[in-house]
Amino acid sequence: MSYATARSVQKKRESSSHWRAMLGIVAPCCETILLFVFCVTPLDARDYHVGTDLEFNLIDQVPWEQLMPGDRVLIHHREQPYDSKWVLCRRGTAEQPIFVSGVPGPQGELPVIDGENAITRPELRYWGGERGVIKIGGSTVPPDVMPAYIVIENLDIRHARPPYYFFGVKGVTKYMKNAAAIYLEKGEHIIIRHCSLTDCGNGLFIAPESKNIVVEQCTIGNNGIEGSLYEHNIYTEALGITFQFNRLNPLRKGCLGNNLKDRSAGTVVRYNWIDGGNRLLDLVDAEGSDEIRNSPMYGTSLVYGNIMLKHDGGNNQIMHYGGDSGDESSYRHGTLNFYHNTVFSDRNGPTTLVRLSSSGEAIDCRNNIIVVTAGEGNLALLEGDGSVALWNNWISPGWKDSHGDVSREIRGRETTLGGVAPGFVDVNTFDFRLTDDSPCRGVAGPLLPLLLPAHDITYEYVKHCHVANRTAEGRNLGALSTSQ
Repeated sequence: MSYATARSVQKKRESSSHWRAMLGIVAPCCETILLFVFCVTPLDARDYHVGTDLEFNLIDQVPWEQLMPGDRVLIHHREQPYDSKWVLCRRGTAEQPIFVSGVPGPQGELPVIDGENAITRPELRYWGGERGVIKIGGSTVPPDVMPAYIVIENLDIRHARPPYYFFGVKGVTKYMKNAAAIYLEKGEHIIIRHCSLTDCGNGLFIAPESKNIVVEQCTIGNNGIEGSLYEHNIYTEALGITFQFNRLNPLRKGCLGNNLKDRSAGTVVRYNWIDGGNRLLDLVDAEGSDEIRNSPMYGTSLVYGNIMLKHDGGNNQIMHYGGDSGDESSYRHGTLNFYHNTVFSDRNGPTTLVRLSSSGEAIDCRNNIIVVTAGEGNLALLEGDGSVALWNNWISPGWKDSHGDVSREIRGRETTLGGVAPGFVDVNTFDFRLTDDSPCRGVAGPLLPLLLPAHDITYEYVKHCHVANRTAEGRNLGALSTSQ
């Protein structure tokens, strides 16, 4: 099918009285946190405005193959989704990044980029179109380079999985099961900010040639493939990656993947709302990159300031750390630094905090609040090998080493705080702020010196996708103070 024919089909469909209804997915209402400041108004840069009665009516009219440092593609909200897909294979600079930015509507509505029946600008030539709606890296037109200093923000990207299809160079083409809203084949210094990624095989997929990635203030959920363990809300492998201030919602009904599965070096997961999944976090060994496995960052992962919700269904483990390839020589063999998190499980049966894959893995667990509602005997800290070091955590009474018969190496038991309840404002509404009489106030211990000052607990998550400064009450346990 030619480009002209595909566009003609779209025009007929768009004029039809039964043109698709909006899915009702609520766009995240988030404020932009200017933690990454760039000079974005160089004299030689250009803005490309896309929208009704603007310079470009259609996204595929934008000359993606010609973008230069400092250029901004500004996609304005309209009631009708944009049925387009494209590749970004250009290089910005630290001083002049390339921006692809949605311009929200009057009520903060994000522009919708719909992968279903999407069309690609005919001048673009790239492989892997069946793997994503927006692809970064890997093309023949524009000439293939390592993409760099690109920001994608304020977009609602949907519909990249079977049975959805798109109009490609081979005609009508079905998406693969592992297709993603954003497929980052390769790139460095990439920021994905304030996007909604839904109803895809993987919400976000990042491949091993990627470096220095930040994913922040995004709402990612309702992804996956029914009956499959291999597609996730997030699936990443990079050299240096940070997830912060995101809302990670449950997968699609019947989908068995994890919420966040990561194979990176230098993984930082901080100040997020993480709700559901087979496991909430699956931090395992790198598959595609010796550079990642050999990085000095490979054996240290940081998970702090998160609110983590575990429900019935799926694996009873909240986290998995180490490896899953079966080749223990490639496992992370290091320490999962897990601190100032609020963990809440309302499962009717057993819950396990973490599985450590081998004796080479450990978890340093301090200043957390870990709660199960199923009663004594239903919380175990560890499955598998490895060791746990506890420091000043509030843990539901009656916890045990493991749900098996074998005791585990757990140090610091005597530092665990007791009490009937941690003193949340309202567990029924998942309001995990601390009451004035909470036993978790003012009792946090010090962090490891090697984490300071870069990874001190300085912020806290605010519903939803917002962030606040953590006040002097930072000595409270868990992810939240009483200041909100």
